[in-house]
Amino acid sequence: MTTTQNRRIVLAARPHGAPKTSDFRMETVAKPTPQAGEMLLRSVYLSLDPYMRGRMNDAKSYAEPVALDDVMVGATVCQVEVSNNPDFPVGEWVLAYTGWQDYGISNGEGLIKLGQDPQAPSFALGIMGMPGFTAYMGLLDIGQPKEGDTLVVAAATGPVGATVGQIGKLKGCRVIGIAGGEEKCRHAVEVLGFDVCIDHKADDFAAQLAAACGNGIDVYFENVGGKVFDAVLPLLNTGARIPLCGLISQYNATSLPEGPDRMSMLMATLLIKRIKMQGFIIFDDYAHRYGEFAQAMSAWLAEGKIQYREHLVEGFDNTVESFIGLLEGKNFGKMVIKVNDPL
Repeated sequence: MTTTQNRRIVLAARPHGAPKTSDFRMETVAKPTPQAGEMLLRSVYLSLDPYMRGRMNDAKSYAEPVALDDVMVGATVCQVEVSNNPDFPVGEWVLAYTGWQDYGISNGEGLIKLGQDPQAPSFALGIMGMPGFTAYMGLLDIGQPKEGDTLVVAAATGPVGATVGQIGKLKGCRVIGIAGGEEKCRHAVEVLGFDVCIDHKADDFAAQLAAACGNGIDVYFENVGGKVFDAVLPLLNTGARIPLCGLISQYNATSLPEGPDRMSMLMATLLIKRIKMQGFIIFDDYAHRYGEFAQAMSAWLAEGKIQYREHLVEGFDNTVESFIGLLEGKNFGKMVIKVNDPL
């Protein structure tokens, strides 16, 4: 990267099914120049998250889709390289939303200050950012776990699921994780402290889950959908709570799944068992409570009560391949791209 250029990755085509490398295009343009009151932000870390797949579709959702030939969206941890804003000195670290590119321009609106020398700046994209915040508010505000509850967490070693399970243990729950593969399941039990973790790739996955949930399920944190939810549904207890933050198993789907229509069964279960199932978009619904989360999570991390794993990939050129792998479950922990060295 030269000091006069800005690399950026744009959406070249809308994917049909799983994204391909040809759906993206790397461009090199002139580095932008900040005007009065603005700053030039240098991206150091870029967050890759499953929700980005939905933003590639030209479909109505909670946020506008990425336009063709526009820069892909994404949260970034940046440093201020040039400042015409007295509130943001050169060198300060910020949490921004500049997307898949080296540089962005900001007037300061919407930025979260991280200071001049944060201990682990990339954590603002994971445990101290959107994934950690999602886990905290989804579980505690919607899931409302009580001591002795059985909590089931899908994608148990991902940045949201891993945090949900650990908070559940702090609240006295019996925590059952669901993950893909022996290594991830072992990590969930031995490192994260889950009571059990079941491999969703196992042929008898549903039977294993039923055996592990002898007293049923009180809270199911949903971020996967598909066959995992099919196995969970008959095990839900009366009064169960289901925070819903994602459906990664369906993000590449081009049609509804084959088989019988199970909508009536779902609706009947929700009614008969008086189940609360609530979707949420973390910063739309809970931005006003970020301070509460940050204080609690900072304390838990400092006390060693929460373990966090980051999947850091070096090099902006690896962004597209890493994103495709993320949707295939190839990451182990929070996926972060190191775009540039710090100033």
